[in-house]
Amino acid sequence: MKTLNYPLVQETLYHEVLPNGLSVYILPKKGFQKTYATFTTRFGSVDNTFALDGEQPVRVEDGIAHFLEHKMFEEPHGDIFATFASQGASANAFTSFDRTAYLFSATEQIPANLTTLLDFVQNPYFTDENVEKEKGIIEQEINMYKDNPDWRVYTGLIDALYHKHPVHIDIAGSVESIRRITKESLYQCYRTFYHPSNMLLFVVGGVNPDEIMELVRRNQEGKTFGESPNITRTVETEPEQVKLEVKRSELAVSLPKVLFGFKETVLPADSKELLEKEVSSKLMLEALLGPSSRLYQQLYDDDLISDSFGYEYNSSGSYGFSLIGGDTKDPEALLSAIRSSLEAALEEGLNAEDFERIRRKRIGSYLRMLNSPEAIANEFTRYKFRGSDLFDLLPLYESVSLEQVNERMRDHFNWDQMAVSIVDRPTS
Repeated sequence: MKTLNYPLVQETLYHEVLPNGLSVYILPKKGFQKTYATFTTRFGSVDNTFALDGEQPVRVEDGIAHFLEHKMFEEPHGDIFATFASQGASANAFTSFDRTAYLFSATEQIPANLTTLLDFVQNPYFTDENVEKEKGIIEQEINMYKDNPDWRVYTGLIDALYHKHPVHIDIAGSVESIRRITKESLYQCYRTFYHPSNMLLFVVGGVNPDEIMELVRRNQEGKTFGESPNITRTVETEPEQVKLEVKRSELAVSLPKVLFGFKETVLPADSKELLEKEVSSKLMLEALLGPSSRLYQQLYDDDLISDSFGYEYNSSGSYGFSLIGGDTKDPEALLSAIRSSLEAALEEGLNAEDFERIRRKRIGSYLRMLNSPEAIANEFTRYKFRGSDLFDLLPLYESVSLEQVNERMRDHFNWDQMAVSIVDRPTS
């Protein structure tokens, strides 16, 4: 077991790659009562086309990663959620663009809960009957989200930004795509992406790393897995321009919702450069649009935004985009005001005092995040799957310069790469 020291954040991480390829990370937090564990596979909604060991690419149904997440909780006897509850734990799972995570949090019976987590994820149980039953459940979920204005404006923007990249496809898929999912296709994806070599176990909290690692070793030694698959993920070439300048939807909303964002055209292949780009982007967005910015106060005073206004930046090795917006009484006036302000910022650059204040604020938020086992586990895995390290963020925030962020701002805010999504009340 390797010991990884991070003196800047006063953390010590323990790491081991088991003989079956499973990567295990343990972060003990002295004095913490809660333990949080995630068992994550690098398989998300964008992984719908792949090839194994140089064979021809396989195209699976949209939404299959999310469907598989649902089905992993199916057991021949009993209920996994009930098992966790009986052991004093709260369990959950989620599917994102690029990963599927299974998790629990608990203050007691950690060995039993960790064993339960490992065992149920590594013991799939799919039948024709339970797969058909699940289709109806997920169909209801898809239809429910169609009536959710926040989800509609969010997915509408990504769909407007991207022509071909699977990031624009709803994580749950469509009613039509999930109807075509079979027991066989689920097992195919499970065998491909749920091999231990494609997974990461992260445990954080008041734990003894030696005891936890020994438990995991014994658990994995008692199981048999095939050869580690050589997975090649395939993504169609994405055009540089956005798919739609504006996408409009109608729902029963009290106020219109608007999101706009900018599509990246150049993404670094190097993971360190990708992380640097993310850091610069988040600082840029915070300085220009954060609650303490002049623009935010102006928009709030003009009654063009509410507390729902926000922003985020999302990127990986094959896609990247920003999202900005919220509820507004006048989408066009909001967009016009923001564009005018951004054009002035592009001309003048960020104020040095504002930049330094935001940089210190981001450092403070990062350090506070390290007191949350849930945030650490989820963020650590996200960064690790992208080839970087959560604990490398602090030195990047400390070293990033105003010039770098100004350059990033001028690179990102390209009006030709902007798309808008609006959800408004029905016109009649």
